[in-house]
Amino acid sequence: MIPKQAEMDIVVRTIYHAIENQEHLKSTLLVICGDHGMNEAGNHGGSSEGETSPALVFISPKLRSISDGLECPIAIPDGTFEYYRKVEQSDIAPTLAGLLGFPIPKNNIGIIIQGLLPFWNEDDRNRMVEQNAEQFLGLLQETFLGVPFDGSIPSEACTDTSNDGARLACLWSRSRTPNHNSLSYVKTTRSAALRTFLREAQRLMSNAASNYSINKLYSGITIASSAALWISGISATALRKQKLIGLWFSLVTLAYGVMSSASSYVEEEQQYWYFVASTWFWWLAVKRYARGAKPKAGSRSGRSFNDPWSLVSAATPLLAVRVIRAWNQTGQKHAGEPDIARGFLPFHNHILWSLVCLVYVVVAGKMLPKDRPGVGRLASVLFAMLICTTALAFKIAFTMADEPELLKGLPVVHNGTLASLDLTTQARAVFSGILIFCLGIYFSSEGESSKTRSDGDMATQEQELVRNRAVPTQLESLHGVLTLFLVTQSRVSNIPLFALFELQMRAFASMDLSPAEISLTSIILQYASFFAFGGSNAISSIDLSNGYNGVSGYNAAMVGILTFCSNWAGPIWWTSATMILLGRFQGGWNSPLREFGQLTTCFAASSVLFMMLACTALRTHLFIWSVFSPKYLYVLAWNLGQHLWESE
Repeated sequence: MIPKQAEMDIVVRTIYHAIENQEHLKSTLLVICGDHGMNEAGNHGGSSEGETSPALVFISPKLRSISDGLECPIAIPDGTFEYYRKVEQSDIAPTLAGLLGFPIPKNNIGIIIQGLLPFWNEDDRNRMVEQNAEQFLGLLQETFLGVPFDGSIPSEACTDTSNDGARLACLWSRSRTPNHNSLSYVKTTRSAALRTFLREAQRLMSNAASNYSINKLYSGITIASSAALWISGISATALRKQKLIGLWFSLVTLAYGVMSSASSYVEEEQQYWYFVASTWFWWLAVKRYARGAKPKAGSRSGRSFNDPWSLVSAATPLLAVRVIRAWNQTGQKHAGEPDIARGFLPFHNHILWSLVCLVYVVVAGKMLPKDRPGVGRLASVLFAMLICTTALAFKIAFTMADEPELLKGLPVVHNGTLASLDLTTQARAVFSGILIFCLGIYFSSEGESSKTRSDGDMATQEQELVRNRAVPTQLESLHGVLTLFLVTQSRVSNIPLFALFELQMRAFASMDLSPAEISLTSIILQYASFFAFGGSNAISSIDLSNGYNGVSGYNAAMVGILTFCSNWAGPIWWTSATMILLGRFQGGWNSPLREFGQLTTCFAASSVLFMMLACTALRTHLFIWSVFSPKYLYVLAWNLGQHLWESE
C-alpha cells in the first residue's frame, strides 16, 4: 500500500505543477476523493467508520487565498477519522456545481461546502446559499404537501420536534424575515439562518432515505414465507418419488439463498450459475452412464449410452457451457477481461456474420410446421424465408448505425440501400411479419382441431393422442417465431448464443430426462443465459439499445416490454424451449408442465423470500442501494415476467 501511495503522490504533484505553470490550466480544479475507506483488515463493504470515511481533497493554486493554512501532514487522530473537517458525500455535487457555474441538481440533498464559500465575494456567496436553500425548499414542498412554506407557521414551531414539516417551514420563514434595519446585519443573520435551515433539512432528508417501515417489511416477509412454504409442500409431493432430484433442487435453491446475503457473491452471481450448470450436466451424464448399456423401458431416446451419438449428446451441454461462460465477461471483478463478444468477434467479422446467418437459417427451419402438406407448407416456407431475410436486413442496418465496426471489411458496408431505410419502419415490418406468422399457426391449428372433432369414426383415446402429438408441433413453430423475435431484440454479437442453446436443447431431448430433471435444467440455464448475454445485477448493465425497435414516439409500456425481452432474451428462450421438451412426453404435456410450474414457482418464491430477508437484515449496509436493492428488482422482474409468460 505504501509504494502505491508514494506513486500516487508523484502523480498528484505532477498534475498540480502542470496546473500551476501552464496558462491554459490556471482555472483547473483537481478533486481527489475515495469511494470507500478500509477496515483494520484492509477490506471494505461494511458500515464501520473506517470504511465509510474516505478522503476528499480540493486542489488548485486559486484556493490559496482562502486556505486556513492548516498543517499537513498531521498526526493520525485517536479513535476517529476526522483529520480536518467532515462533509457529507451529497455536499460534493452542489459544491462542484457552484464552482463550475452550473445549477444545483434538482433532487440533490447536499449543502455547498462552507469552507469553500470564501472563494466568492459576499454578494455571490449569499446568492449561492440562497439558491441552495431554494433548491431544498422545492424538495420539502414535494415531501410535506400539506405544510405551508409561506411564512404563516408560528415561530414556536421552530423548536417543535414532533412535527418535522412545521419546524422546517418555521426555519425557512425565519430566514426570510429581517429583524434589523442594518443591511449588513440582515445579510449576516439571514445567511446564518439559511445555513441552519439547510443543515436541518439535510439531516431530515438524509434520514428519510433510511426511514423504513419495519412493520411493512416484516409483513411482506410473512406473506412471502407463507407462499414459499405452501408451494414447497406441493413441490415436495411432486418430488417424493425422485429423492435425488429433490436433493439437487433443494441444494441449488438453498445455496442461492445463502449467496443472496453476501455483496461479493451477488456481484459475481454468474460464477455460481456456471458452476451449478457444469456440475449438474456432469451428474446427468454420469447418471445416464450408470443406467447401463441399454436404455430403460419406455425411453424416448431409443439409444444406449454406448452409442457414439449418446456420448456426443452428453458432452454437448458441458462444452456449450464452457463457451457460453466465456462469451461475455460480466460482474464486477472480471468485467474488463477479454471475452468472445468483445475480444474476438469484433476482429473476426466474417466468423461473426457467418454464425449470425447460420442462426437465421436454423430459425427459419424451426418456424415451419412439420405436418402441413402441399401448398400450405410451400407458402409457409416462402413467408418464413421472407420474414427471416427482412429481420437479417434490419439487424445489418441496425449494426451499421449502432456498431459499424462489426461490419468492417464486409461488402454489405457499401450497400447504400440498407443505410437509407428507416430503422423504425424495418423493425415494424419484422414485428408485423412475426405477428402474421403466429396468427397463421393459430388458425391452422384451430382448423386441424375442428377436423379432428368432426371425424366421428375416431375413438376418444385416439383423438386425445392426436391432440397430444399436435401440441409439440405447434409449439415448435411458435418457439421458432419467438426465437426470431428474441434474435431481433439481441445485440448482434450475442446472436450466435442461440445456436449453442439449440445444440444444448437437442442434446437434452436425446437424454431421456424426467420432467423434474428438465425443470431443474431449465431453471439453471435461465439464470446462466441471463449472464451469458452480458447481464449483471447492476442497474447500469441494463441494455437499452434494442428497447426502441419499431418505436417512434414516447411509449413507456412498449419500450419497457422490448427492453425486458432484450435483457432477458436467454431466459425467455429457455422457458419456451422447456415447453418443447416437456411436450414430447407420451400421454400429453399437461402433467409435466404442471410439475415444471410447481418447481419454477417454488424457486421463484424462495428466491424472492431470500432477497427480502437479505434486504431487511442488511438495510443499513453500505451496499444496500448499489448491490442488494438492484438484485431484488432483478429477481422480481424475471419472476413476474416468467410467470406471466408461463400463464399464457
